[in-house]
Amino acid sequence: MWALRAAVRPGLRLSRVGRGLPAPKAAGPSCPARALAAVGRRGPGNLEGPWGGGRGLRADGGRSRAEDDEEEPEDADENAEEELLQGEPLLPAGTQRVCLVHPDVKWGPGKPQMTRAEWQVAEATALVHTLDGWSVVQTMVVSTKSPDRKLVFGKGNFQHLTEKIRGSPDITCVFLNVERMAAPTKKELEAAWGVEVFDRFTVVLHIFRCNARTKEARLQVALAEIPLHRSNLRRDVAHLYRGAGSRYIMGSGESFMQVHQRLLREKEAKIRKALDRLRKKRHLLRQQRTRREFPVVSVVGYTNCGKTTLIKALTGDAAIRPRDQLFATLDVTAHAGALPSRMTVLYVDTIGFLSQLPHGLIESFSATLEDVAHSDLLVHVRDVSHPEAELQKRSVLSTLRSLQLPAPLLDSMVEVHNKVDLVPGYSPTEPNAVPVSALLGHGLQELKAELDAAVLKATGRQILTLRVRLAGAQLSWLYKEATVQDVDVIPEDGAADVTVIISDSAYGKFRKLFPG
Repeated sequence: MWALRAAVRPGLRLSRVGRGLPAPKAAGPSCPARALAAVGRRGPGNLEGPWGGGRGLRADGGRSRAEDDEEEPEDADENAEEELLQGEPLLPAGTQRVCLVHPDVKWGPGKPQMTRAEWQVAEATALVHTLDGWSVVQTMVVSTKSPDRKLVFGKGNFQHLTEKIRGSPDITCVFLNVERMAAPTKKELEAAWGVEVFDRFTVVLHIFRCNARTKEARLQVALAEIPLHRSNLRRDVAHLYRGAGSRYIMGSGESFMQVHQRLLREKEAKIRKALDRLRKKRHLLRQQRTRREFPVVSVVGYTNCGKTTLIKALTGDAAIRPRDQLFATLDVTAHAGALPSRMTVLYVDTIGFLSQLPHGLIESFSATLEDVAHSDLLVHVRDVSHPEAELQKRSVLSTLRSLQLPAPLLDSMVEVHNKVDLVPGYSPTEPNAVPVSALLGHGLQELKAELDAAVLKATGRQILTLRVRLAGAQLSWLYKEATVQDVDVIPEDGAADVTVIISDSAYGKFRKLFPG
């Protein structure tokens, strides 16, 4: 639907949301009708896709002169990136009263239930409440043995569910807590229930879009939206051009469906190209960090577990602004902090994980998560106050394993039990876990000591005492290239014993520059 509404060239009309009017309650024929009318006014030869590219098709199906250029200037690429990010919201704006429907899957013998319905419902509710103006007014947990069937539920349960939704005029939409709905399923459910129906993928993706700040995160969200547009394309095009005559663009030999499919492929290719450019820039930044030999500590964990708050506590960076909501962090950021040994490390804040996080989102953000693979140490932050902390842990570890991280990196991971202030008398059962309260500062010194030892081991750094001449450049070089812990001056010798934390490569350079 939104793909087709955006098919009209920007400037022809303003959407209801853009004019500040309330969004329509449910999917209906009005939006396709307006889009068809707009296309008709401009002629099918100027049909555009849902990406605001500003480039039309000629009546003969050919491409404009600008598109024939094999090489585009860098400035043109930068401007094109902004065009790729244009698009209408995935969810309706304004106040929405949501009916949360959770299919409680009853597995057969030998198929254990991986998660509990209560936790999944609570998590889905938190997702809804992350959206401005959205609230859950009813929650229904409905049993099903075949969640993959077209209507998800059995005949009796589906009829009962339909009666309750139809009989509740306060419900404006339904959040069906499944990972993805097929387009035919969405169509059938909306027809039966009389309101729009959204799945987990659409809701999470919309939250991602709202929270994305950098161009890279926004491009990654746009890439993840492509399968959504593609799955809805056939239904929407059929609805739009029902009874409108020929489905083909005159003289082109292409149907409107083929045009939209081709333009989606072109949009996807452009987004991937833009992300590749940004990936190369991040690679250069990693090389700079490597040259300066800053150890990198990636902080991972379930969404809203307190990663950003912990990094703020470890670094003392007042500019960090943690937010108490799901997926508050989408953009990977690095923050410098000092350990007790005076060694400077970079803490990398990463996107939070989620149970049943749609595969398309993981794939789209894989470039961002490359920083995790290139880190020296992983810190897994857990919210031990959460009733399903163990299930969250399994979800995080499963996602990390899916990223195919190096085995030594996973094996050396430091586990931090956060929010212990919410659990009176808490004591970790895991032998190597470090209990902390990032908000109140409890346990931070113990954690820093643990990180100190772990970073030294992971990076192969060693603590050495070197005799240097005070008159030369040795001492200043060590301050620049290593971590100086202590300087014991010996005046009568014009020298000093300097205790440093130094890497093998830096020590080799030192011996080469200052032999003897």
